[in-house]
Amino acid sequence: MLSLLSEIRLKPLLWQLIICILLIAVPALICFVFADTIGYRVVAFILLLIVSLIAAIFDRWPVLISATLSAFTWDFFFIPPRFTITVSSQEDFFLLLMYFVIALLNVVITRKIKETEEKKREQLEQERTIALYNTLLQTLSHELRTPIATIIGSLDTLNEQKHRLSESQEETLKSAIQVSAIRLNDQVEKLLRMSRMEAGAFPLIRDWCSVNELVHSCLNRNEQQFQDRRIVVEIAEGLPLFSLDSGLMELALFNLLQNADIYTPENTKITVSCWLDKDQFAMDVADEGPGFPEESKKEVFDKFFRLPNSKTGGTGLGLSIVKGVVEAHNGSIVLENRPEGGAKFSIRIPAEISYINTLKHE
Repeated sequence: MLSLLSEIRLKPLLWQLIICILLIAVPALICFVFADTIGYRVVAFILLLIVSLIAAIFDRWPVLISATLSAFTWDFFFIPPRFTITVSSQEDFFLLLMYFVIALLNVVITRKIKETEEKKREQLEQERTIALYNTLLQTLSHELRTPIATIIGSLDTLNEQKHRLSESQEETLKSAIQVSAIRLNDQVEKLLRMSRMEAGAFPLIRDWCSVNELVHSCLNRNEQQFQDRRIVVEIAEGLPLFSLDSGLMELALFNLLQNADIYTPENTKITVSCWLDKDQFAMDVADEGPGFPEESKKEVFDKFFRLPNSKTGGTGLGLSIVKGVVEAHNGSIVLENRPEGGAKFSIRIPAEISYINTLKHE
């Protein structure tokens, strides 16, 4: 119902006016048929109710016109003598006047209520934006400062105590610098990708893509990061080639794997499943972690959202990037908690398919 009202409000004024006239004309016609039974005073209440509903939905000018039209309709077609604009009795004249005044007051009051609601929405949006930026600053101050501090500290130690360090200590410091640099680069890349997506500067480069190559390319490229994880790949046999942006899809898969790596216990299994679901590319990424609280499931794809008491290691951008990639392919992503424990992200993308690769191997 709310979505319908929003859609109506977005319609051009001409369409709103046409709809308003129909909303007055159709009930008035029905009332005219039964006018002798219900009486013309009851018709006034019916039309006034319709004007009230119109005022709650449409813009100012269509509402003002419908209020005026309803008053004229009641006078011309229902108040004796019918089919004239004259009013025979003083009582009916005051009734018509009060009807018109009440209809206009209804428009004004409803408009004030709408303006108040809009101001509240704007205020809430501003508060949400401020909270979002505060979260962003807090997250970035930690997620960027930590690897920078590690790099600077390690370099200082290497420079100042170079002759005192053993070979193993030197290798440890170099490894810490490398890991921190990769982490820093990853966070900056996510911010850049998110900003490019929002600016619409992330065009798809579709090509025929082998799912098997896509998944294993992602795993091989990030083998070191997931070396302590048990990742199980289940790809249906005989899959066709899919028309996808393999680079972006690999990015989405990496972010899902990284999310599972950060938020699930060590030595638990992560399963990547791919198959053809009718005419859609289907991919599920499931883990054996604690899952997500029901009240947070709708927010996990929001920018910078992180679960309360989350451990460090992310900016809250990974899943929003996944959603952006999937939606750029006109697909959908759904999060659900598994009955046996853990979370499952399900991606469905309508894509062209080709069995050329299969035919070559037959």
